[in-house]
Amino acid sequence: MKIKTAIKTVIPCAALTLLAAAFIIYPERYIECCLKGFAMWAECVLPSLFPFMVITLVMIKAGFAEKAALPLKKVTGIFRLPPSAAVCLVMSICSGYPAGSRAVAEFYENGYISSTDCKKLSALCSTSGPLFIIGSVGVRMFEDKAAGWKILAAHILSVLIIGLALALFSKKEESVKPLRRSSGGNLIYDCFYGAVISVAVAGGFIAFFCVTAQVIEDFNILLPLQKILCPLFGEEVSFAVCTGLIEATAGCRALSSSGAKLAVPLAGFLITFGGISIILQQLSYFTKAKVKPAYFVAVKFIQGLVCFLMLLPFA
Repeated sequence: MKIKTAIKTVIPCAALTLLAAAFIIYPERYIECCLKGFAMWAECVLPSLFPFMVITLVMIKAGFAEKAALPLKKVTGIFRLPPSAAVCLVMSICSGYPAGSRAVAEFYENGYISSTDCKKLSALCSTSGPLFIIGSVGVRMFEDKAAGWKILAAHILSVLIIGLALALFSKKEESVKPLRRSSGGNLIYDCFYGAVISVAVAGGFIAFFCVTAQVIEDFNILLPLQKILCPLFGEEVSFAVCTGLIEATAGCRALSSSGAKLAVPLAGFLITFGGISIILQQLSYFTKAKVKPAYFVAVKFIQGLVCFLMLLPFA
């Protein structure tokens, strides 16, 4: 037990020390990298996430979301979830990372859904948004709107398929409370404040892990994995995939620049899996709802593989 605890402490401390040392030794390199991360967030993530985040938060806190989710009542029944879970699902699909995970945590903390519901919802409410996939990835990166639509369709289907498979092996639990209108406070201010904080935190994650990805590249930490992937995809694509495993947006951008045949399927995998940056953003909310990190990472990896396989015929 002491060895296990020591490993959990030593490895993160060593990694953080390495990052800090690299930043101190080569500040000009990593400051620029951090700025590029924020620029990528401002260009690709902010415009696609913020508007939907505000809309969905207003709908939830004003009590509109419950009525909007009524048409999905039968769908939540198929997944053995209470009707209130539809709000989380709609918010995730419309807004993208990490809106769904935040909604799940908020509903759990307020007693609207159970811990069992949260486990199932962690597989379902973990999607990227249509504006990001179609606009940022399809149009801006690949310069192909149709590719964005294909990735979006495969992405949503892979999440729903694996989510349904997991739901079939679990029991249904009713929510503890019905959804209710938020009372007190300034609703519009609270919603905008919550959206701004969530989107700003997402930008911080992206910038930090862009620096992390660069440090990992400079110190050849993922070189063994690149060597394994190289015979399958080639050097440039292998590098892009390894970058995407840390920060998905940067990985997709690198894939779009490669012009590789498998660029679109691999982008679908990275977006669906999420990479360390997006996974940690979601786990910051899901762990509050008692979702185990190992379970969540395994589910996302499987969903990513399914998405990749769905997109292969279009490569």
